[in-house]
Amino acid sequence: MSQMNTKDFVIGTLIGSIVGACSALLLAPKAGKELREDLSEGAQSAKNKTSEFTNEAYEKGSEWANRAKDKSSELAKNVTDQSYQIYDRVKGVAGSASNSNAEKTADELANELSEDLESEEDRVNDDVRDLQASASEESDK
Repeated sequence: MSQMNTKDFVIGTLIGSIVGACSALLLAPKAGKELREDLSEGAQSAKNKTSEFTNEAYEKGSEWANRAKDKSSELAKNVTDQSYQIYDRVKGVAGSASNSNAEKTADELANELSEDLESEEDRVNDDVRDLQASASEESDK
């Protein structure tokens, strides 16, 4: 709520400043030629500042897009690696169970695999939370 009030205050201040500057220019005792020159200079200055703000916005947007792309590709790589590890474990457990008389029952093996999957899922969830936290920190700046 306080951010909205601060934002509204800043916008109101800017609009009031612009209206005040225009009023001062129009009411000042200057010749028409001088007034037109002042208005032209002010318009050129506003155009330059707008161009600067636009360039900054494009740079920040591009930077955030690259950062999000890097983080998401890193996250996808982690998920893929973890999937392969789980696949290899399942394959190894299935191979060892079929090749020898294993003492563990199928239920015990399933429980172990589900525990491994849960721990891997927790790691992926932690990675996602870290990504979300870093994204929200960046958006707050």
